[in-house]
Amino acid sequence: MCAAHNFVELAIRSRRENDIYMKNLFELIAQKKAAVGIIGQGYVGLPLAVEFARAGFRVTGFEVDPKKVASLNAAKSYVDDIEDAALAPLVEADLLRCTSDFAELNSQDAVIICVPTPLRKSKDPDVSYIVSSAESIRKHMRRGQLIVLESTTYPGTTTELVKPMLEASGLKTGRDFYLAFSPERVDPGNPNFGIVNTPKVVGGETETCTKLAAALYGAIVERVLPVSNTRAAELVKLLENTFRAVNIGMVNEFALMCDRLDLNVWEIVDAAATKPFGYMPFYPGPGIGGHCIPLDPHYLGWKMKTLNFEPRFIELAGTINSNMPAYVVSRLYRTLNEAGKCMSKSSVLVMGVTYKADISDPRESPAMDVISLLTKTGAKVDYHDAYVKEFAVDGKKLVSKKLSPAMVKKYDCVLILTAHKCVDYKALVAQAKLVFDTRNATRGIRSKKIVRL
Repeated sequence: MCAAHNFVELAIRSRRENDIYMKNLFELIAQKKAAVGIIGQGYVGLPLAVEFARAGFRVTGFEVDPKKVASLNAAKSYVDDIEDAALAPLVEADLLRCTSDFAELNSQDAVIICVPTPLRKSKDPDVSYIVSSAESIRKHMRRGQLIVLESTTYPGTTTELVKPMLEASGLKTGRDFYLAFSPERVDPGNPNFGIVNTPKVVGGETETCTKLAAALYGAIVERVLPVSNTRAAELVKLLENTFRAVNIGMVNEFALMCDRLDLNVWEIVDAAATKPFGYMPFYPGPGIGGHCIPLDPHYLGWKMKTLNFEPRFIELAGTINSNMPAYVVSRLYRTLNEAGKCMSKSSVLVMGVTYKADISDPRESPAMDVISLLTKTGAKVDYHDAYVKEFAVDGKKLVSKKLSPAMVKKYDCVLILTAHKCVDYKALVAQAKLVFDTRNATRGIRSKKIVRL
């Protein structure tokens, strides 16, 4: 009886201690006194760090790249959407700092993981950055902390991978620390939607975990949407980007069909977009790029294959989208032939190498595949991009050419792969011998020189 009585007393005491940790964390968040640590200070982590600091939280960015650490601590931004002027007052007020010392994770009340989740060549998920982050947290974690994973990944990552790693510390989820997933929804270069006015989805391992994560993000965003668990939150992000990948794949296939039908795909899409219900316009292009759309559907596809489910839409869209660079090169080959030019003896100026307009991010850009294929045909290829000074293809470094009328005129064709707004397309068309526009950047310009995707 005495041993049983002691066990009950210990259980009651432990529950009280857990309640105290939970209440303290809620109070720290409500009073904006919680120390927030963010692992990864890239396109996702840095904007998030800035918003928490702007709200009054003391934020520590954790970064393995010493150049980024030094740059951030000097209030110098390396991310398009964050200007130096936004960093300076936060750094000066000691609300935002960066470090490579992961031992400081112990002093954080909330730790958010914002690291890359690339794919291996086999199209399998590479979660090594998540694993490394979880190991760093486990080494330095303490009771009462909230851990949130934001990195896009397959459903079950938080529960099946991160949770066991953290619990190897001897602490238990929902009792000693709190664990949640909240997908990042960053859209670089979007002037209308940022972190604050984009609804934040959160799902925790327990109800308390969800509520704490919702409270934390609720301090900086206008709307928080709790879902049932971490797996649901993980799948939300994959649905969003798979939806985009599949629809882009469909409209890319329409572009191929319009080529066979001798129709203008841009005219077809614009006309369909006038319908006020039941239709959402997507636009074709030379392929898909960036850190989300080319990768995220493969995470879901990989997971479903482990459950003996064949993700047909994902695989078909992936095939169509990944074949677009080859289609662009074949169209250019045909276009040059019709103009009496041989591809192997032609010079091509590529306009834009970033994966989307008006940003400096070339990750997974279809321009890389297009330039590689063009070079292999024997064509002489140069590029211009005001946002990217250097661009490597097949291990060879290319340097952006400075635009001038004389320079443009010497190329047999100008190939538009990214439609940056800083380019005067009317002047470009006037100066060029031939223009192949894969982005409809020359919309409204009438010229026999223009060939559109």
